[in-house]
Amino acid sequence: MLNSEFAANLNTSDEWIRSMTGITQRYIAAENESTTDMAAVAATRALRAAGLDAQNLDLVILATITPDLVFPSTAAMLQARLGARHVGCFDLSAACSGFLYGLAIADAMITAGKCKVVLVVGAERMSRLLDWNDRSTCVLFGDGAGAAVVVGAAVPGVRSVHLHADGATPEVLRAPSRSTPYLHMDGGIVYKFAVRGLVEGGVEALEQNMLTAPEVDWVIPHQANLRIIETATRKLGISQDKAVVTVDRHANTSAASIPLALDEAIRDGRIRPGNKVLLLSVGGGFTWASSLMDWN
Repeated sequence: MLNSEFAANLNTSDEWIRSMTGITQRYIAAENESTTDMAAVAATRALRAAGLDAQNLDLVILATITPDLVFPSTAAMLQARLGARHVGCFDLSAACSGFLYGLAIADAMITAGKCKVVLVVGAERMSRLLDWNDRSTCVLFGDGAGAAVVVGAAVPGVRSVHLHADGATPEVLRAPSRSTPYLHMDGGIVYKFAVRGLVEGGVEALEQNMLTAPEVDWVIPHQANLRIIETATRKLGISQDKAVVTVDRHANTSAASIPLALDEAIRDGRIRPGNKVLLLSVGGGFTWASSLMDWN
């Protein structure tokens, strides 16, 4: 869906949306397309890239704030779709930080020897939460899914994962389950918190691993707004040309944001073995998380 398509019903324009957010388009799920549908496509692609199939999985984690049902979990429906019956699975709700929260659990389960292969998926149908008459929110989001297969190795690729949350101000960014179902956001507060959360997460990951910003080969931040990404990377001292940016084409896909960007950077050859990759996220809750990885 192009920016120009909003102009017919909203007081906005392609130029305004680009200048404020860096977004040029977003993908919107078809009326009959579910979160499970999108997750299944992403999971199948990830398994194929890893040279594995669903029978190799020990655990399925699906990060989403747009589940198809209250229960059973979307992860359970994904498990059945993949043919991975009897494998443990669950949904995880941490908004835009969901994928990194899932990565942390996968890393912990593998490190503890409880699992060997874990599928982590971020899938969101954000369009179902949007008031299409609210210019302040509807132009910012899109639908999508991304996935990663996390496998135990003699030399771990995940150096560290850091998770944080502050639930004191839920009114700032929320989607009520009753009354009006639409997403509400106080943009000014969210912008400031997003920059601070990305920077704090980045500093924590770098310090934990005794690295400096110039030693990072690639940074993959949550894709919420190009201005947030530019400000956060500048404050971290990381060159903007090291930032993987997909927000211009995908908009904000919440938990799907980081795995979508990671997948693109791997498939186009930017991320190569030996690279140090910094993942950064911030989302409603508020939640924020970071991870430093050695790409093997």
